[in-house]
Amino acid sequence: IINNKISNVCAPGGVETSERVCVETAKLLGLPATAVLPSSTGVIGWGLPADDIVANLPKAAAALAAGSIMPAAEGIVTTDLYPKVRSAAVGAGRIVGIAKGAGMIEPNMATMLVYILTDLAVPRDTLRALLTKTVNASFNRISIDSDTSTSDTVALVSSGLVPCDDLAAFESALALVCRDLAEDVVRNGEGVRHVIRVEVTNAATPSLAVALGKAIVNAPLFKCAVAGNDPNVGRLVQAIGKHVGAHAPETDLSKLRASIGGIEIFADGAFRLNPEKELALVGHLKGAELYTSKPSADGVFAPPVDYPPHERCVEIVVDLGSGHSRATVFGGDLTHEYVSENADYRS
Repeated sequence: IINNKISNVCAPGGVETSERVCVETAKLLGLPATAVLPSSTGVIGWGLPADDIVANLPKAAAALAAGSIMPAAEGIVTTDLYPKVRSAAVGAGRIVGIAKGAGMIEPNMATMLVYILTDLAVPRDTLRALLTKTVNASFNRISIDSDTSTSDTVALVSSGLVPCDDLAAFESALALVCRDLAEDVVRNGEGVRHVIRVEVTNAATPSLAVALGKAIVNAPLFKCAVAGNDPNVGRLVQAIGKHVGAHAPETDLSKLRASIGGIEIFADGAFRLNPEKELALVGHLKGAELYTSKPSADGVFAPPVDYPPHERCVEIVVDLGSGHSRATVFGGDLTHEYVSENADYRS
């Protein structure tokens, strides 16, 4: 049972209200109350209007349909520009996932909701283990604005109607659905005009690779440069040096190599730039831009009908040359639209 607009975080009586909604939902569906999972997202600090929700539960139950998951994907969005649905077939079965999230996103926790459904019969303990592994490699490697909350949920539910004869294929399909949904969350981020894909290679540890990727996609000055299609590579190298200097000072940065869009911009302790490279970098940034239209006079951006128009990213590779660990992290740029949307979020 999912509601948006109100997060129900630390609201007086919030737990009791949520439990009441679950109990009433279970009664309508003929289920035990423990079989109903609650999720809330929206403004932090506001409490749920329990009476109104309970009064409208019969209408919601009557609207349940098996034909398409799209109404659910559309119903859970808040500031999202579009609903997010991904699926993958596994033998005679299927995995389908929907996601909500556009701002206050760096899952650990964050205001992101993801629901993954399958008809494949996989034991509960196995589902839990696979989901933990998959989430760590997908949703836990994205960031839109580095802000976190306590409302995020990733749930994986199986009806068990179809035998699962190939667990490895199931795991691969689950990883694909989660990876694509994670990218969709970033591509759908508040005000995001560019998706930034950072691949950190040859790091001393896996944790350093992930943390450095996050540090880059969360660096405000670099995010602003990307938003403006400005190849200000000094801001990228600054973000690298800031994180590595503070958290892995033993790293030999003379071995650092960095590229954007396959164009080497730093190696052997020095920048590797010339006018031709600068123009090529601008072209790469512009080629990854999701839209070029401006918001209307009242500051509202209406996305194109076919939004998102593509799935290209600003491609960044950082080779630390100090180990064998690697990680890929996705983030977004920082635009005027992001500031406007969050300045006016409640007003």
